[in-house]
Amino acid sequence: MPCYADSLKACSLCRASDGRKVIPLSAPAQPALWPLAAYFAATLLLTGGMILLSYFLGPRHRGKEAGQPYESGIVSTGTAQGRLSVQYYLVAMFFVIFDLEAVFILAWAVSYRRVGWAGFIEVAVFIGILMATLAYLWRLGALDVRPRGRT
Repeated sequence: MPCYADSLKACSLCRASDGRKVIPLSAPAQPALWPLAAYFAATLLLTGGMILLSYFLGPRHRGKEAGQPYESGIVSTGTAQGRLSVQYYLVAMFFVIFDLEAVFILAWAVSYRRVGWAGFIEVAVFIGILMATLAYLWRLGALDVRPRGRT
């Protein structure tokens, strides 16, 4: 809040010790929430508008062929209830698990200066546990994707 004193002897809040005019600091303002509300409203309007436009401008034919499922323009064959091997799911789970560990190691790499040696030791133990787990799974044969009956 600037001082509106007319004299040279303005209040001590508006003059520095060497006589320069300074603007006093005010309390920090509350964050404005209207940009967030405007963004939220614009998002709702845009998505609602696109849904309405697709409803009004979309095709309206209801033939037998329009209801048939297809994948990339190719008529599907067989059923959707095809069975997959358990090995497929094991590989998928291992991928997710080891991919998440990569995220944890990346987070450590970003902050390695801040965490220092303690963080280095922690991530070394973490990687050691990962390697032991991988060796255990390898010995168990869980990483072998070949069918069991063939060699």
